[in-house]
Amino acid sequence: MAQLKYRWRAVRPRVLSGLIYSVVRLVSSTVRMRVVNAPADFSKSVLCGWHGRSMLFADQYRRHGWYVIISLSNDGEMQTRIFSRLGYQTIRGSTGRGGVRALIEAIRVLREGGTMAMTPDGPRGPSGVVQGGVMTMAQKSGARLYPVGISCKPRVLAKSWDRYMLPIPFGRGVILFGEPITVPKDADEETVEAIRLQFEKAIHAAEAEAERLVGH
Repeated sequence: MAQLKYRWRAVRPRVLSGLIYSVVRLVSSTVRMRVVNAPADFSKSVLCGWHGRSMLFADQYRRHGWYVIISLSNDGEMQTRIFSRLGYQTIRGSTGRGGVRALIEAIRVLREGGTMAMTPDGPRGPSGVVQGGVMTMAQKSGARLYPVGISCKPRVLAKSWDRYMLPIPFGRGVILFGEPITVPKDADEETVEAIRLQFEKAIHAAEAEAERLVGH
C-alpha cells in the first residue's frame, strides 16, 4: 500500500494536470467570451484578478508567453504543468518558500518589458485582499498594475476559500480591464499602502462590473 501511494504521488502531477488541462480547454471553448477595455499594449504590465476567477482568463490568454508565479508545493508542480501547456512561462515561489527569488525574477521580467498575470490574493488568501508582494513588484519594476474583473453565467461557485468559479458549458463570460495604476519608486510605506487599498477596490469594482455585464 505504501508503495502504491508513493507511485501515485510521483505520477499524480502528470496525470491530473493532463486531465484538468483537457477540462479547462473543453469547457472554456464553449463559453462565449467578451473582453472589455483591454489595453493596446500589454508589455511591462501586471494583470491582476482574484484567485477564484482565474480559469477563463488563463484560457483566454493562452499562448501569449506571459509569466505566472506558482508555488513550490506539490500542487504547484501540477499547476506548472497546466500553465505550461496553456503557453505560459512560470516562475516558481510563494510567500512560504522561494518568495524572494520569485519576486526578484518577476521584477527582472517586467523591467525587460514582460507581462505578468497574477492572482494578488493567492495562493492562500484571504480572498479579495491584495497582498504586498505585487505592490513591491510594481514599485521596483515601474510596471503598470491592471485591475481585472472576470465573470460568467451560468456557473458553479465552489465551497473553497476563494469560491472558485467554474463556468457551465455554452454560457457567456466577460473579462474587463480597469484603468492601470502605478506605484512611484520613491513612495513611502504609507503611500504604498494607500495605493494597495486603491488597487484592491479597483479589482472589486472591475469584478462587480463584469458581474453586471453577464447579468448577475
